[in-house]
Amino acid sequence: MSAPQLAALARTSEPQTMLRRFLALDAVITTGNGLAYLAASGPLGRFLGVDQGLLLGLGAFLALYGAGVGILAARKNPPVLPVRAVIEANVAWAAVSLIALAAWLSPTAAGAVWIPLQAVTVGGFAALQYAALRATRA
Repeated sequence: MSAPQLAALARTSEPQTMLRRFLALDAVITTGNGLAYLAASGPLGRFLGVDQGLLLGLGAFLALYGAGVGILAARKNPPVLPVRAVIEANVAWAAVSLIALAAWLSPTAAGAVWIPLQAVTVGGFAALQYAALRATRA
């Protein structure tokens, strides 16, 4: 992604601000998703065709992970190593989601749409965060 495209998405040309905004967006979406899984694991599990217990566990993980990413986003200069960890975790999440869909999940039609959509979204966060991190080091 070019610097002007990245700046347009982040609505700033300041690399640290770009990085913080992409981390914050990730934190809000991830925490919200986790809280939804926690609050409605039964109905969402039936709707998506995913085990309620799995959604409950994922919800707890995502809520905590999202809060951690939010704390990182709140720092004026997020440290490189934790940012890289977030990027790698997002890439892993996207890959495992697609593998799980192909290998062992048997979702409903809604789940078959939601799981890859979620994977693409998380992969997009990783790409944006990686590009912003590179911009901070340039």
